Amino acid sequence: MKHITHKVRKFTKHMESKARSAMLKTKQILSGNSGEGYVDTAVKILMSVVIGALVLAGLYTLFGETVLPTLTQRIKEMFNYGG
Repeated sequence: MKHITHKVRKFTKHMESKARSAMLKTKQILSGNSGEGYVDTAVKILMSVVIGALVLAGLYTLFGETVLPTLTQRIKEMFNYGG
């Protein structure tokens, strides 16, 4: 009986040690900020893509409605030899 009690105590202490070790590792991982830069970089890339798309859409609208019709009219006037 004494031999079994000693094995149970040894097993219990071993499991307590493993649990403490796992708890400390978990606490260290959760308190760390090693992956913080990846989220910031992803947000910056997403913002630059959205802002770039808005600028491109604005330029496309500006050239499509304002610059190109005026440019076409000026070219026709410039090459209109008939007067």
